[in-house]
Amino acid sequence: MRKRTRRKVYPLVNPIQHAIAGAAITDTKILDTVRTLELSALEALRTGHATKEDWRTLADCLNVSETMARDGIGPEAIGANLAAQEALGAIQERSKKLDGRLVVTGPELQALRDGFEYADLQRSSISRHRYEQAVKKTADRIRSAAPAVKVFI
Repeated sequence: MRKRTRRKVYPLVNPIQHAIAGAAITDTKILDTVRTLELSALEALRTGHATKEDWRTLADCLNVSETMARDGIGPEAIGANLAAQEALGAIQERSKKLDGRLVVTGPELQALRDGFEYADLQRSSISRHRYEQAVKKTADRIRSAAPAVKVFI
């Protein structure tokens, strides 16, 4: 009979701590990082120094918020999200006429702020696991080119 090797398996993640972190409300440090990124994109749009990455940041925020709203997490956000997405579409159309500069009007900026506010409320009221599920579901919908998905830029 051959000698069998007994490999020792060292867990890379503490499963209990990982489960607690997934079930808890998302850490404020992580949320603050995401908020800072999105608010800086809004500010860049307001001042006229926005790039395509800033536009993409806002679009991703609104897409995840819409997915959460359609899944029952803050369904009242759908109206604000649709208005903000229309504003992003108008900004994109205008940028084609203005040599790629992203220019926003007052009502469009207010619609984007309202959409961001709903997205922030949704994010801060659910567990990290559910938020990660919403992000994954949004990415899958965009990748699969679902009929309801509008693709910009």
